[in-house]
Amino acid sequence: MFPIIFQIGPIRVYSYGLMLALAVVVGTFLLVRHAKRVGLDGERMMDLVFWVVLGGVIGSRLFFVLLNLPYFLQSPVEIVMLQKGGLAWQGGVILGGLSGWFFLKKNKLPLWKVLDLVAPYLALGQAIGRIGCLLNGCCFGRPVSWGLYFPVHQARLHPTQMYLTGGFLAVFFVLRRYQEGRLGTGRVFVLYIFLASAWRFIVEFFRADHYHFFLGLSVFQWMSLGFMMMAGLVAWRRTRQAQGHGRG
Repeated sequence: MFPIIFQIGPIRVYSYGLMLALAVVVGTFLLVRHAKRVGLDGERMMDLVFWVVLGGVIGSRLFFVLLNLPYFLQSPVEIVMLQKGGLAWQGGVILGGLSGWFFLKKNKLPLWKVLDLVAPYLALGQAIGRIGCLLNGCCFGRPVSWGLYFPVHQARLHPTQMYLTGGFLAVFFVLRRYQEGRLGTGRVFVLYIFLASAWRFIVEFFRADHYHFFLGLSVFQWMSLGFMMMAGLVAWRRTRQAQGHGRG
């Protein structure tokens, strides 16, 4: 599509990296503004974003490399070439989540309150980031007669990137509406994990860049199912804990 937005001499601005940067800037701005309204330190939130993004990008890239290891063993230099795309959301959730957890623990910030606050802006960041996938031509869908024409693939394909963008944008609005008065319960963050995983599971049926791993499902679908089950378990435990405190 448009992998390079513009070029000045030897300097190239890649659409994929530009949209990732835009996702971080927009998400951070809205998060910090919201954090101040609920009594959280905006600067601490900016530090949190830094560590989560760093861990998320590294985790996403490592997971993508592991899933495509034969290719990267032949071309190891491309492991660090993020401008070509290739980030797996599930790996980012794991390592980015761990980075954020350590940061919150170290700075003694309220875990569930911050997670509930951050959740909608994670979805918004994903929505913006997937536009970069569309412009880059990666994360493409299966051939379909009415689909969007991708010159790089010389075919009309399901615009799965935009399916994800639209879905994550809808998740953002749902979470923002659901978020009011629920900070600290854990329900907002758990709902984010469940909805984001469920939508990724569905869109994966239209993707063409992944192979079926087991029982006709891709690795990403199995991981999405795992995240959905984990979200359900955490929601159940948080509800039981809240009921226990209520009886106490």
